[in-house]
Amino acid sequence: MATDRHSGRRAAVLGSPIAHSLSPVLHRAAYAELGLRDWTYDRFEIDEAALPEFIRQLGPEWAGLSLTMPLKRAIIPLLDEISGTAASVEAVNTVVFTDDGRKVGDNTDIPGMVGALREHGIEQVDSAAILGAGATASSALAALAQICTGVVVAYVRSDARAAEMRQWGERLDVEVRTADWTDAKEALSAPLVIATTPAGATDHLAAAITEYPATLFDVLYDPWPTTLAAGWLAAGGVVVGGLDLLVHQAALQVETMTGFSAVPREVMRIQGKLALEGNIA
Repeated sequence: MATDRHSGRRAAVLGSPIAHSLSPVLHRAAYAELGLRDWTYDRFEIDEAALPEFIRQLGPEWAGLSLTMPLKRAIIPLLDEISGTAASVEAVNTVVFTDDGRKVGDNTDIPGMVGALREHGIEQVDSAAILGAGATASSALAALAQICTGVVVAYVRSDARAAEMRQWGERLDVEVRTADWTDAKEALSAPLVIATTPAGATDHLAAAITEYPATLFDVLYDPWPTTLAAGWLAAGGVVVGGLDLLVHQAALQVETMTGFSAVPREVMRIQGKLALEGNIA
């Protein structure tokens, strides 16, 4: 017999490392606002080796999972189906368990990026720049496939990374040109700059911010603001941050796991900010 979708369900975020994850704060805030008092959302330190057994032992009370690194690709062979969005970047960050026991993978990072940009008034751009070439950069390309009408220039550190980004561009039908990381300051004049690099990697670019910067999307959220984001704001530019992305992608996860469509994004954002400030656990 199928479990009542709105009664006593479980969800969690898996990854390694996982202690820093804000997902429990965001999802629990949504559950409380939606009246899902008996829903739980936890975090589990799970690596690639432990993932198959963890998935195997899950019972019918489970509604879904959030996946972070290094599991976004490792989960794919364990699923019954993945969405076209997830397939486009070979990355799953969301698993929903259906009433008939199937495990369905999706990717909310990509529509989360689009949603975060649209919230800040960015509906379409005629070109863009990406700083970095890791997994988040491929999701950024997939998001740009929906809103960028022209060329995307990716600033990378190696020929191998450059080749990967061009391949992703071909796959996603985005015109990608690559440039060396040493020229990254040239990115700052683009209508939209998406920084996908680790903390500290773009700090040196703050001194090169143009007089009238357009929009920066920095996917980091801790520490915040980054040096680049702070300089961008000071120069009068628009900044979209990592917490914006987290809230939008988490809200989409809550929607698919619970079936509720009116997910309280602003409540989730407030709780996320409080957690980053150390005011809630």
